[in-house]
Amino acid sequence: MRTSFNAMLAALCLLANAAAAQTAAPQQDVGALRQRVQQFLQVQTNGLPGQVNVSVGQIDTRTYLPACAAPEPFLPHGSRLWGKTTVGIRCSVPSPWTIYVSATVQVISEYLVTAAPLAQGQLISANELAKVKGDLTALPPGIVTEMSQAIGRTAVVSLSAGTPLRNDALRSQQAVQQGQTVRLVSSGPGFSVSAEARALNNAAEGQVAQARTASGQVVSGVAKAGGVVEVSY
Repeated sequence: MRTSFNAMLAALCLLANAAAAQTAAPQQDVGALRQRVQQFLQVQTNGLPGQVNVSVGQIDTRTYLPACAAPEPFLPHGSRLWGKTTVGIRCSVPSPWTIYVSATVQVISEYLVTAAPLAQGQLISANELAKVKGDLTALPPGIVTEMSQAIGRTAVVSLSAGTPLRNDALRSQQAVQQGQTVRLVSSGPGFSVSAEARALNNAAEGQVAQARTASGQVVSGVAKAGGVVEVSY
């Protein structure tokens, strides 16, 4: 019995010593850690478009952390500076520790919606578009924010009025269509040639188009507006 009593007494002493050491050690101010996270996110999101609002979650005040000389915020693998996210804070000296803090990044900016219903394949003009303002992080990825990104393109699917425009819902107008007679042009220092050929594929402006000449030769070039294929040699 005496052995068990001595072991219990030793365990109590160890706990008491640990509690005393913890009480004696300076504790990290969690409010200062939240400020570091706020500053970190503001710097990291400086290049985002529109108005960026950063909100940092609370840190449990019951969490004991030894005071850190230089807490270092970082973005954990898989996190991003967009919408609901997580920021890590680590300490190296005098006592190493790491915690994770939740945060929200809002990006308030203008984006495009359909001002009227759009039919599949319809060519988009400024009359079919409207600008609204909202949180881009709450919308699907690839939202169109500039008129120039949509005007002159066609709708891949039918869209109802008020639908936010996404890049994957738009297609560039074909500069060259399969089977169309196109004009091959090539130029360089001291020469310029052109010839007719038949397009073998559809291509938007800037895409690669293939065409077959009257002699049967297949050539590739860059599609340009007006049924022109620019060939480089």
